[in-house]
Amino acid sequence: MAHGTFGWNELMTSNIEASKDFYKRVAGWTYQDMPMGDMGPYTLAFVAGNPVPVAGLMPWPESQPGSNDWFAYINVDSMDAATEAATGAGGTVVREKFFIENTGWIAIVKDSANTMIGFLEPAPM
Repeated sequence: MAHGTFGWNELMTSNIEASKDFYKRVAGWTYQDMPMGDMGPYTLAFVAGNPVPVAGLMPWPESQPGSNDWFAYINVDSMDAATEAATGAGGTVVREKFFIENTGWIAIVKDSANTMIGFLEPAPM
């Protein structure tokens, strides 16, 4: 997971079952649901023979921005340095860093062209 590479992709979908069925048929994905409290389950997608998930799918209301869209995360060595660099380059931190157990630190930024992207500082393995 080198700095600057894409480290995670996430689908925010208003129809989780239809999305799961589509990617099962197209990419051969299998799934494991993880409880996320009031948000409902978070679904990890796997490719046969690989124990590491390749993507996540989460229920997202159709009325919310980002619904039915893929969202990508870039690996960073240091979340603090990356968010500082982003603001220095004309970007905006939309959601400050937060920690997800067994994943690492996440922040959401808007780049200088108003495009949203996530940063991921992976938890040590």
